[in-house]
Amino acid sequence: MSHSYTAHVKVTGEGRNGGRARSDDGLLDTDLAMPKELGGPGTATNPEQLFAAGWAACFLGAVRISAAERKIRLSSTEIDVEMALKGGDDGFSLASVLNLQVGGVTQDEASELAHAAHQICPYSKAIRGNIPVVINAVAV
Repeated sequence: MSHSYTAHVKVTGEGRNGGRARSDDGLLDTDLAMPKELGGPGTATNPEQLFAAGWAACFLGAVRISAAERKIRLSSTEIDVEMALKGGDDGFSLASVLNLQVGGVTQDEASELAHAAHQICPYSKAIRGNIPVVINAVAV
């Protein structure tokens, strides 16, 4: 199974501090602003929220693929991604916590699916070894 897709997004203005992000198909079209916690107005989304949303959606897809491969039937999936932007002496860095809830499975299966998803999710692969990641998987 070979598929290919390239997303095209243009950011104009001042980037994270008063810019605008728009995809070539127009489905994504949003203002960008610094969060209040970083001294900005907090009136629009920011790159950390966008990254967290993309990773969360991709990760849930990877959980479902992992479950299908193991013939595990899921009753629900939900994920809350915390994406922290941290400033330090060496500049800014990211850290993340993924809080996964999986329905219809045992706790061991939820943990196994989270680990398997983290191995195949393209976002997880992209950040592996670059930022600290904690994955909490809970069977519900």
